[in-house]
Amino acid sequence: MLEPMINVVYPRRCPVCGDIVTPRGELACSSCKKNLTPIQEPRCKKCSKPVESEEAEYCLDCFKKRHKYIKGFALWLYDAGMKKSIADFKFHGRREYGEFYVSEIVKRFEKEILDIAPDALIPIPIHRSKLLRRGYNQAEILAKGIGKELEIPVLSHLLLRNKNTLPQKQLNDKERLKNLEQAFEFSEKEKERYNNHIHKVILIDDIYTTGSTIEACTNILIQNGINEIYFICVCIGKGY
Repeated sequence: MLEPMINVVYPRRCPVCGDIVTPRGELACSSCKKNLTPIQEPRCKKCSKPVESEEAEYCLDCFKKRHKYIKGFALWLYDAGMKKSIADFKFHGRREYGEFYVSEIVKRFEKEILDIAPDALIPIPIHRSKLLRRGYNQAEILAKGIGKELEIPVLSHLLLRNKNTLPQKQLNDKERLKNLEQAFEFSEKEKERYNNHIHKVILIDDIYTTGSTIEACTNILIQNGINEIYFICVCIGKGY
């Protein structure tokens, strides 16, 4: 009874338009959902970015960089509408938007996730200073939501961010890689809590652009004996 009463006093806001959700009881406006651009074929077989040609197996980024993760999955194109939605989710306290993202991720990728059968979900960590300022890690909200729905453990502290890096969006490809050097730390203690039975994981994040962050996390996981790595994100940029 409590949640319906809260929704009456503080009606849910749509993660796309920001207005009160219509119809009531939904996680997003029905009309707004139709304005989102789902990632469909043709798409990169590695990272999921849309590509121009049916014949192209990989986007230009994956063709050039040869990422070490196995495969990635993304829901929507990171266009103007989703840029605002994700910005509100991350920076303006709209953590409840995570419920909509999680619901859509599970709806779209439940089979793929269960087929992978990961030992754990790992949210991309943020630096402690950002966590204190923001109050939450948006990737952890997503990971815990997916983990709860599909009964998969979430290891929020297996990877730690020990360097407060510059925002990636301000940098070019080479600067992004340099920016992320030694930014992440692996917690052997956290792995030991699970008797070292962590071999296959899915990294969870909100946005994938060049893949530098996912690749940096993949590298440190591989260095510490976790060799089968996938990722899932809410939005992804174009691959051409």
